[in-house]
Amino acid sequence: MKKIILVLLCSICSKIGFSQSYFFNSSRISEVKLEFKQQNWDHLLDSFYVDGDEERLLAAVWIDGSYYDSVGVRYKGFSSVSVERDKNPFNIKLDYVKEQNHFGIEKLKLGNVIQDPSFVREILSYKIAGNYMPASGSNFCLVYINNVFWGVYNSVESVDNSFLSKHYGNSNGAFVKCNPETVNLNGENSNLSNTPGTDTANYYKYYEMRSNQGWASFYNLIDKLNNAPQDVEQVLNVDRTLWMHALNYALVNFDSYLGYAQNYYLYQDNNGQFNPILWDLNQSFGSFRLTDASNFFRGFTVEEAKTIDPLAHVNGFSVYPRPLIRNVINTDQRERMYLAHIRVIVQEHFENEAYKTELDLLQNLVDSDVKRDTNKFYSYQVFLDNKTSTVQDLVAYPGITDLMDARTDYLLNYRGISPIGAPEITVEAENKDNTSFSLSVEVKTAALVYLYYRDNVEDVFSRVEMKDDGLSEDDNANDGTYGVKIATTSSNLDYYIYAENDSSGAFLPTNAAYNFYSIRKEKSVVVNEICALNSTIISDENNEFEDWIELYNTTQNSVDLTGYYLSDDIDELNKWAFPTISIDADGYLLVWADKDDDGSMHANFKLSSGGEAVYLSYNGEIVDQISFGGQAEDITYGRSPNGTGSFALMEPTPNAFNSGRRVGVNSFSRLEANVYPNPANGKVIVNAEKNSKLLLLNMQGELLLNTQVRAGANSLDLSEMASGIYYITLIDEESSTTKKLLKL
Repeated sequence: MKKIILVLLCSICSKIGFSQSYFFNSSRISEVKLEFKQQNWDHLLDSFYVDGDEERLLAAVWIDGSYYDSVGVRYKGFSSVSVERDKNPFNIKLDYVKEQNHFGIEKLKLGNVIQDPSFVREILSYKIAGNYMPASGSNFCLVYINNVFWGVYNSVESVDNSFLSKHYGNSNGAFVKCNPETVNLNGENSNLSNTPGTDTANYYKYYEMRSNQGWASFYNLIDKLNNAPQDVEQVLNVDRTLWMHALNYALVNFDSYLGYAQNYYLYQDNNGQFNPILWDLNQSFGSFRLTDASNFFRGFTVEEAKTIDPLAHVNGFSVYPRPLIRNVINTDQRERMYLAHIRVIVQEHFENEAYKTELDLLQNLVDSDVKRDTNKFYSYQVFLDNKTSTVQDLVAYPGITDLMDARTDYLLNYRGISPIGAPEITVEAENKDNTSFSLSVEVKTAALVYLYYRDNVEDVFSRVEMKDDGLSEDDNANDGTYGVKIATTSSNLDYYIYAENDSSGAFLPTNAAYNFYSIRKEKSVVVNEICALNSTIISDENNEFEDWIELYNTTQNSVDLTGYYLSDDIDELNKWAFPTISIDADGYLLVWADKDDDGSMHANFKLSSGGEAVYLSYNGEIVDQISFGGQAEDITYGRSPNGTGSFALMEPTPNAFNSGRRVGVNSFSRLEANVYPNPANGKVIVNAEKNSKLLLLNMQGELLLNTQVRAGANSLDLSEMASGIYYITLIDEESSTTKKLLKL
């Protein structure tokens, strides 16, 4: 079959095109210094914990050198807290008294690593999970209290409105924390059964509703799950659920839905589907081996952990109901999909021993700090040993490599997980025009092949069977090439492929549907940078510091913006129409998001500093979009590289080339330059490191000068310019820098 030429840009994409906040970077250690005025701070925090209230103690904190006063501190969690211990976990609320955050982070949750002699279980687990579903970032923190080193802690990104906005584009849906008020060691807990009845009030002690509404839709999920599981896909993201179970079973994470039916969240997206979100992975890799509902309802040993059956709750005995497993993995096809997900996790992290490299990097990163941590719960030698060997304390903590090497062997020989005989998928040809999309794939050992597709990145995937009949964009009948052609008038298309035989399933991309193939018409105009907390960066023509959205024209031709719209609501893409205006070739355009909507460049909506989504559309079709989490004052969220890259927190460059200078990260080059005198009265000297382009902008972002300067000293005469604040930006092929200049 002749391969069809792809007419539009195609790539493997994830819904999330941004990097985590630099703080939650597992390759670096952060420093958190708490300062309490009360010398008996520990007694006060102990008292709050014993009384069972949510009271917080006022303190100040330095986070990587940034100072925040009037923060609220209390202990975090329950089982890891003890008034007899020095090293307790902390929950630090930065916006306790006033609005403040650390680069978008309003709350720090610091774990004391009590159930993990290796120190790496939680961070390693979140890193693996983040390849397959939305998952919290995590990192190590060195904690000091009143200038005394208190120890090495783990920090995990909160599952809050910022997290939801970043991953789902909004935080308006029903949001449920699935943890009972008190875990019942002989009860159902947060298992989503309908045992409590039809009155939603009976569920209050098992679930915490974090949103202002949602009990009715949450009960509808429970009702469908228990009484009409054939319709559960209407209200549940089944694929995301299969990934959660696959991760928990692969990583032997039983302090979860598997064990006592707890430690997860559910969020209802724009499509009405609830999405499970993992939480509390500190006892993964077999550290927690209790369960109230499986064949091992009295608990299981380290040796038994190596061969825990991933279908125990499907085919085996359950003391208490597990409808989120049994009633979801309730068809042969879903079982194959679920086992295919486990195969991918095992192959991509454990069979190739990539996890051992990551484990070594994490332990080496904190080795010297663990050694000097006098409040840790295990010896330094135990810290080293637990990487490979089981160590004994109150319980036996499995050696991570000993456990996972054996578990890898077990799982890769499990029917449905074993790669032997599993379908192998290769894309042969694809074509997208204005009316249709066609695809052909070569698949080995398949009986059924499906295309999953959607026109909009926010939509649910539809499914159509691909055929090997010689009539469906394939070659000859029964030759292993499957094809399909569908009608579509959208310029956009996301898709992935699933194939199965009587024993196994397989996806392409392997981590679908979190990742997928994406076809997009080449973008001429993109959202390039946003600022949701502008205090001093740049003002509008009324000298007001408002939120702003920067667009960039990626082409060498002027683009007329007639028919283009901006919105922060997926259901109302035409919220704000551009006035009659064009954006210059390789040019920038700033839109003020301030609700003024006065006919000029002022949109009729504001940006939420807590996170949301921005959509750029043309004639009803999304051209570009960005979802973002919590934002920090005078820090922007922009593309790096400029115009094409993923988004990251960075230094502001309104109406100018994005420098790629990420906040707190030194991996991007920066063009060095000095501007003096500053403040200036007449002439100023711009001392540039390299030959570069110089842009001069006023506070309103208007370009006043665009010229070339040479390496060394260059003179600018500003004597005729009005007094005020100006910005000088220098740009070369690889980097840029912006300097603020005060003209007297």
